[in-house]
Amino acid sequence: MSGSAPRPKPAARRELLAWYRAHRRDLPWRRSRDPYAIWISEAMLQQTRVETVIPYWERFLARFPDIEALATADTDAVLSAWSGLGYYSRARNLQRAARQLMERHDGALPRDPAALRELPGVGRYTAGALASIAFDAPEPVLDGNVTRVLTRWLGIEEEVPRPAVQERLWAEAGALVRGASPGDLNQALMELGATVCTPRAPRCDACPWRRRCRARAAGTAESLPRKTPKRAPRAVEAVAGWLERRGRALVVQRPADGLLAGLWELPGGALRPGEAPEDALRRHFAEGLGLALPCAEALGSVEHLFSHRRLRLHVFRCKPVAGRLRRRGWPAHRWVSPADFDDLAQGGPTRKVRERVAERARRP
Repeated sequence: MSGSAPRPKPAARRELLAWYRAHRRDLPWRRSRDPYAIWISEAMLQQTRVETVIPYWERFLARFPDIEALATADTDAVLSAWSGLGYYSRARNLQRAARQLMERHDGALPRDPAALRELPGVGRYTAGALASIAFDAPEPVLDGNVTRVLTRWLGIEEEVPRPAVQERLWAEAGALVRGASPGDLNQALMELGATVCTPRAPRCDACPWRRRCRARAAGTAESLPRKTPKRAPRAVEAVAGWLERRGRALVVQRPADGLLAGLWELPGGALRPGEAPEDALRRHFAEGLGLALPCAEALGSVEHLFSHRRLRLHVFRCKPVAGRLRRRGWPAHRWVSPADFDDLAQGGPTRKVRERVAERARRP
């Protein structure tokens, strides 16, 4: 895979830019020249569909309109605004980076890609996207969409995680981005992968590179790129209990590190091998809260898929319990009204549990 640097491809570049300007989607961040707004969009678009991101991006900017507002905000407020997007480390890194920008860069994003990559959560891709789209720098990007487009266009049959393949793809992206409108060029590559050169059933007849694409010529487009097979997600079972006192529900905060760090959830935890869900609930309430549950009503279960585990969460409505709460293992707890519950920074499993509890409450 090694060799001389890729040659510039001016004709392919012109074709791609012409296609993009004729067919690009009208996305709100594409109407902005504000580097901060572009940065927020790039962070949200990682691992998340465009249709999901649009309302979150608009609400986030309305609540935190600039770097200073984000840097000085309460972290719970930032996580709450992010709630539902998943991968919450992105939100924490945004705020950490905003604080670093206030301390070292006078509250502005630097133009230098190397300086951008010093920010928490900003890797090679995000630095390239920001530098090219916000500052017109000829910096390449390589995400899933761009990888798919380039792999098919060049007819690369090797598995894309291989370092030599990654090196070649970055070099090819770098050769393409050199020239006028580097930000548009990078967005064109991403747009082509998102709307035409899709993972399944690519619309090759609509592609501006259909005559240049080696995979199309070989009939292998849908089989590329080749990836290392993923492990099946590990099955995990856990319990969660809805406990009310005087119309308020008990919620606990997860530790600052690990999965769903810092988010709020209902008390509970993982089952031990062979343990019945209700026994696990009583154990977690006793060990983590110092409360002895008299009994609990089973409300069924909800499922949630993480990247590396499949969670089945058994849901219970707990009967009122006397005694003083003595918290262990969770850094904080609150008693919140059902309305306030929805404003908490919470993960997908907790939102599903809340919906299950509300659904049961509506039944006659």
